[in-house]
Amino acid sequence: MDRSDTIKLISSTKTKNKYGVYEETHTAREVFCNVQSVTQSEFFEGGRNGLNPEYRFTMFGPDYEDETIVEYKGRTYTVYRTYITRNDMIELYVERRGGTNGIETDSD
Repeated sequence: MDRSDTIKLISSTKTKNKYGVYEETHTAREVFCNVQSVTQSEFFEGGRNGLNPEYRFTMFGPDYEDETIVEYKGRTYTVYRTYITRNDMIELYVERRGGTNGIETDSD
């Protein structure tokens, strides 16, 4: 499988500041993957369930640490489903969703 494309997996951490208010910090790390559009059936089934499926990213399973936000080509996506395949691979199914656009990250 060709894994020559890259995505950024974004994790978030909430910490309490000196005033007792929680602040969210985002950290991104880049991983190699294969990028494909979702299948037609995935697109229509997702639409019936209120989702807007766009991409399927296939990557080495141990590279994924349950991140829910993905950045690809400057756009931010939300992971709505994962699927573990054979040979230690995982598929991330993502959609564009309001509230995840323009996230600032601290890249590793």
